[in-house]
Amino acid sequence: MTFQEQIQQGIPAELPQPKPYETQINHAPKRKEILNDQEKKLALKNALRYFEPKFHAELLPEFKKELEDYGRIYMYRFRPDYEMKARPISDYPGKSEQAKAIMLMIQNNLDYAVAQHPHELITYGGNGAVFQNWAQYLLTMKYLSEMHDEQTLVMYSGHPMGLFPSHKDAPRVVVTNGMVIPNYSKPDDWEKFNALGVSQYGQMTAGSYMYIGPQGIVHGTTITVLNAFRKINKNPKGGLFVTSGLGGMSGAQPKAGNIAGCITVCAEVNPKIAKIRHEQKWIDEIHENLDQLFERVKKAKENNETVSLAFLGNVVEVWEKFAEENLKIDIGSDQTSLHNPWAGGYYPVGQSFEESNKMMAENPELFKEKVQESLRKHAAAINRHTAKGTYFFDYGNAFLLEASRAGADVMAENPTLGREFKYPSYVQDIMGPMCFDYGFGPFRWVCTSGKPEDLKKTDDIACEILEEMKKNSPAEIQQQMADNIQWIKGAQENKLVVGSQARILYADAEGRMKIAEAFNMAIKKGEIGPVVLGRDHHDVSGTDSPYRETSNIYDGSRFTADMAIHNVIGDSFRGATWVSIHNGGGVGWGEVINGGFGMLLDGSEDADRRLKSMLFWDVNNGISRRSWARNEGAIFAIKRAMEAEPNLKVTLPNLVDEGLF
Repeated sequence: MTFQEQIQQGIPAELPQPKPYETQINHAPKRKEILNDQEKKLALKNALRYFEPKFHAELLPEFKKELEDYGRIYMYRFRPDYEMKARPISDYPGKSEQAKAIMLMIQNNLDYAVAQHPHELITYGGNGAVFQNWAQYLLTMKYLSEMHDEQTLVMYSGHPMGLFPSHKDAPRVVVTNGMVIPNYSKPDDWEKFNALGVSQYGQMTAGSYMYIGPQGIVHGTTITVLNAFRKINKNPKGGLFVTSGLGGMSGAQPKAGNIAGCITVCAEVNPKIAKIRHEQKWIDEIHENLDQLFERVKKAKENNETVSLAFLGNVVEVWEKFAEENLKIDIGSDQTSLHNPWAGGYYPVGQSFEESNKMMAENPELFKEKVQESLRKHAAAINRHTAKGTYFFDYGNAFLLEASRAGADVMAENPTLGREFKYPSYVQDIMGPMCFDYGFGPFRWVCTSGKPEDLKKTDDIACEILEEMKKNSPAEIQQQMADNIQWIKGAQENKLVVGSQARILYADAEGRMKIAEAFNMAIKKGEIGPVVLGRDHHDVSGTDSPYRETSNIYDGSRFTADMAIHNVIGDSFRGATWVSIHNGGGVGWGEVINGGFGMLLDGSEDADRRLKSMLFWDVNNGISRRSWARNEGAIFAIKRAMEAEPNLKVTLPNLVDEGLF
């Protein structure tokens, strides 16, 4: 069968042969056993409902073994034989260009070069899934190949509910992930519902088909690292940045450090991931010996090098070793997946990678004790460094939150509303006041032709527009404009593409609309192929996350999720090609609600109309909420937006004189 025919058949009419478990692939760890016997039977019935009854007798023992061996039913037998990667949009079968674009983005999320655990359909973050099993993937791709532009596909935590009649301006796909009742949103609830096959953790851009490899976070991390050094009035050259994690998101850190120009030490316990990042040239060197690492860092500092060094081991050892040797760390963070601390997101010091994986599945209570013990040591070592002047920031991975729950010394001596912890979230100190409040966030695009020359043309278009905008930009956003022009100019030479021909930059609503409009015109003229627009959920208005995206909201509303819900509803009727809303994000189930979108530009007048309507709302929704919280930058930004658009009228706060109290 051709690739197109395989897509169109969906779940095969005859059972494919079982597939061997490929040990060279990076696999998800075994999930802990959480279902009782009755629930296991229910999980098997839930899995078998995708298949005709004549296959149940053969599949039942196979699925039962998967549940026993891995804690989940992935249906490995149904993994397609074709290569999993984003193909040119013209390669996909179907009646709708918008649907073809979504197929392209789904396959990009599962590309072996992009996905963390591709055979388990997990893109990043240890549990950020595109689908729960391979039957869902096959059925979804079949629906997309059949749909036309007056239908909408409804996705229910990885499960395709089906095609429903709609209209051409409606989203082609509506995605929800993990939207459970709030009282059933604890980590063990996720384990149970996911094992039953009824809910999944979509992370942010995993379950919404908008992940573009680590490039997406490289840009944000580069801005964060640059501004962290600015906060301590130090040139990054020769400065030391210590952190951990080389996974799907955290793997961006060493690359960002290189772009910023500092020395980066990033610890990672998983040798397969470290090897992948080294092969991709996202890290320069791998070290397995602490003494050798220390000497190498000393040499790099003496020579003012720009270099990224991976330590194959636990980051706690690095913090402790550098403290013992009195080696100055300038800035520090952590990006292990602490939203998922008990299932592979964080590995305890003193245990090997293999020992940890075994304990995680067989003795989860002991594993939890070891993780919390490690977090206390981790925080204590960081405290030794910050006492000597290190600037430490939480990178929104729930490090401080989980450390506090473990009893670590991370709480502020004199807490205030929104500043409970000893150290700030990077959003509180950097991304919130410097970027999000002014409407700057992670705008991204994918060239569906798959041609590098198309990406180069879009880079040039975006750079030209930003440079022109900068000439008339107010002083308040000159730094943001300059950083992004520098970024886009270096994007090609930094070889940031992994998977699809994609790019990211931080832009405000005006910048996003102008760049998108120019892309649409270039498509109309035949200069480039169609382009998919999107963003990370980590943005101005898509996400309500009290310890990350909205951590610099101090009016008491940071625990509300109205903004994220408003955002996805507004995007839906303003022209998005697909929309998504998730529980969980990068900080844990029950800790955040986050939404995203995708939009296909095809050179049409319809696309031009939609982009102007939707992109304006997608950003200004968040600025208006931030301005109501009395954020100074957001008040400036929303007043400017109202001057530019007469139909925009936003309620502004009246500031109260503190002296009255």
